[in-house]
Amino acid sequence: MKAPFSPYLLGIKAGLKRLIALLERDYDYVSALATDSVGLALHISRHAKAVEHETMTTERGVVVRVWRDGLYSEFALNAFDPEQPEAAYAQIRGALDAQMALLRATGTKIYETPRLPDEPLTLFVEKETEQLPETTDIGALVAALTAISDRGMGLDSRMIECIAAAQSTHISKLFLSHDRDLSQSYVYSEGTVVAVVAEQGRNQIGYDSVSGLGGPELFAGLGEKLDRAVQTAVELLAAESVEPGEYEIITAPEVSGLIAHEAFGHGVEMDMFVKDRALGRDYIGKRVGSELCSMHEGALCAEEVASYAFDDEGVLAGDVTEIDRGILRTGICDALSALRLGVAPTGNGKRENFEHKVYTRMTNTIFDSGDSTLDEMIASVKRGYLLEGCESGMEDPKHWGIQCIVKLGREIVDGKLTGRVVAPIILTGYVPELLGGISMCSRDRETFGGGGCGKGYKEFVKVSDGGPYLKTKARLG
Repeated sequence: MKAPFSPYLLGIKAGLKRLIALLERDYDYVSALATDSVGLALHISRHAKAVEHETMTTERGVVVRVWRDGLYSEFALNAFDPEQPEAAYAQIRGALDAQMALLRATGTKIYETPRLPDEPLTLFVEKETEQLPETTDIGALVAALTAISDRGMGLDSRMIECIAAAQSTHISKLFLSHDRDLSQSYVYSEGTVVAVVAEQGRNQIGYDSVSGLGGPELFAGLGEKLDRAVQTAVELLAAESVEPGEYEIITAPEVSGLIAHEAFGHGVEMDMFVKDRALGRDYIGKRVGSELCSMHEGALCAEEVASYAFDDEGVLAGDVTEIDRGILRTGICDALSALRLGVAPTGNGKRENFEHKVYTRMTNTIFDSGDSTLDEMIASVKRGYLLEGCESGMEDPKHWGIQCIVKLGREIVDGKLTGRVVAPIILTGYVPELLGGISMCSRDRETFGGGGCGKGYKEFVKVSDGGPYLKTKARLG
């Protein structure tokens, strides 16, 4: 079935058009983004059952953007009466007039930016889903997740907790300007199983997840992830510390995705180019990886939690080839940064919600596949590790340093897995060296969308990443 577009947004659309017409008497560019997103979140364990109707991206509100004399301003409304657009007009004008008076009084220099283009476009997209979070059978879903939690508790005598968590969000967005009328509705979902084990005073955690475009029907695959989560937790009980040094490594798809996100995520968000805060600006057209290293970024390059039809500035979603056989071709950017840099926007302007400003943000960030098999890759390693599972990561866009915390490493000696496990692992390096060392890529690849991304420890949005197994060299500690 199609994910139905929000009746609320349909009901306020005519009023928003009248508001835009009123504001166009005073401003040379006016747009409005209206969002109505509903969701469902469940957290089931042996100790508690929680059901909520809020997720990271549930919201309802409108943000208006205007431009005049080189200056953009925005105003957010958490309530809008479509029968009284004049009231919203007066509220917005009063706030923006006060803003301008403050800028003049303080002598604040305005960063002048050209007017956004506003080519005519009409779009109405309702993506496919089997279920909706707002109408799903919550009782049946709680029972299914409870069964997963209960089964997990019985898989090993060292289990002390098994959590089954799931959330689903139905997003509807309406973007209007003088010449644009864009509507989209889609559902994304994500679920996680977490196994907690204890032995001789030591606790460990294993987890696995499902995610993608679609409704609560995706949670049917969560039970298949349980065995691996428990196995990982149990293996970590016997894990040893890694001896710090440089090793040959093979990164599992989730670790490849973490590297993609951190290495060429924030570092090529082009609002950072405007502020001279990213080394990537100086490497456009230059080699940053081996011939086997190619990477795509965009809402259209995968069907995952960060996929959409248009971004929060009314720019159509894209599929950008950031790295082509080792050469950095371009970054990604929001519409205002694109104007300041003299490039085309890539459909990566995203807001945490309607009350937050737009930043250049990642969507799906994915390494391309190669032509090797995992067995061939393992057989080629003299001494190193197969890295699995992600904890967190960060980068320094100004100097291109990267740090990734990986769940565990499986030792490889003379082309064979020894059975020895090390954990935790901190992978560090200089991005061009890490990517320049890629010597093999597997034929398969996966994407993962179970988390979010902040910009400067705030402004959290949904992202996904992934790739194939990659063989390279890195410093581990």
